[in-house]
Amino acid sequence: MKQLEIVREPHEVGFDAARLDRIRQHLDEYVADRRFSGWLMTIARGGAVTWVGRGGHRDRERSVAVTDDTIWRLYSMTKPITAVAVMMLYEEGHFDLNDPVGKWIEELRAPRVYASGPASAPVTVAATEPVRVHHLLSHTSGLTYGFQRLTPIDEIYRSMGYDLAYPEDVALGDAVHDWCSAPLLFQPGSAWNYSVATDVLGRLVEIWSGESLDDFVARRILKPLAMVDTDWYCPEEKVDRLAQLYAYANGDSVLVPELAEAATRKPKLLAGGGGLVSTAHDYQRFMSMLLGSGQLDGVRLLSSRTVDMMSQNHLPDGRDLNSFARDSFSEVGQTGVGFGLGMSVVADQPRNKSLTSVGTIAWGGAASTYFWVDPVEEITVGFYTQLLPSWIYPVRREIQQLVYASLVD
Repeated sequence: MKQLEIVREPHEVGFDAARLDRIRQHLDEYVADRRFSGWLMTIARGGAVTWVGRGGHRDRERSVAVTDDTIWRLYSMTKPITAVAVMMLYEEGHFDLNDPVGKWIEELRAPRVYASGPASAPVTVAATEPVRVHHLLSHTSGLTYGFQRLTPIDEIYRSMGYDLAYPEDVALGDAVHDWCSAPLLFQPGSAWNYSVATDVLGRLVEIWSGESLDDFVARRILKPLAMVDTDWYCPEEKVDRLAQLYAYANGDSVLVPELAEAATRKPKLLAGGGGLVSTAHDYQRFMSMLLGSGQLDGVRLLSSRTVDMMSQNHLPDGRDLNSFARDSFSEVGQTGVGFGLGMSVVADQPRNKSLTSVGTIAWGGAASTYFWVDPVEEITVGFYTQLLPSWIYPVRREIQQLVYASLVD
């Protein structure tokens, strides 16, 4: 169990402590009116933790307060970790980013693309471009998510059992077969759509490495970074530290035990797009590695050049998510924000209308967690709560505004 320690006081790294306290006040209002059960947030600069805030309960029904060692469901904050695993194998020469995924996934050797019709009888055409590895990393492959409920392809996924949760008796390879056998939503590379692409990447990690995804991630990322409380489920001896899961209902946060319990069982399907649980301490280690251009405490996971490439906007012609994304679920949904290899990236600060620096990488999870790494200001921020879905409140923009307003150097 790791506690969060203040390494450098706010004034030592350019923050105003009184201004930082606005964050606590703001987020405590979320707790007071029951929008959130509880929250925890960390701010570090130059790799040194300088502010930790927490409030409310990790289990409101039992009056258990949020503590530094609370375990949170990361959901899609798993995606950047899987992307790092992919790029570690890229550096070892297992694939080229332009390689067709059909080299390894048979169902994508000759993909079909949705043209019209209902889910029960879709009309399809041949793909004019292969699904390439970089399409999976940038969510431009044409894959989708069943829970989005926007298209007939989403409906096809749900008919196979893939909604917000996945079938418990299905392994990763089986799920990839199902998803990749369905038509693509659009021609690869022609749009952005949030999807199971990172789960498919998790399967590719297994194929390229010869290990299960959990073993590879544990051996090559979690253990080297000393992320001791990060796993694909919360074991019995740690369950008392696991935050409860809530869902929005008429302005209130309501307990959803049927989904909450899933995190306490080791899954058969290792979801590289959303399967990990973790602590603020552990994810701070991961963010610090990214800020350190692939290195932390003498441990190097990636070349600095690889991290630089991941942190650039890979959408065609410098497009942003606002103009290139389909009407799909998006953790960002902002003008001026592009997408790199596994994470969003601020591409145009004035168009984004925020204080966040160009080149800032970020992503969030379905239960409203969020992180960002700003290489210009050398800031990392992690925010943790457990409210489904993540787009109900604009808390991510709000905390960015409050953090940067606290910088006075």
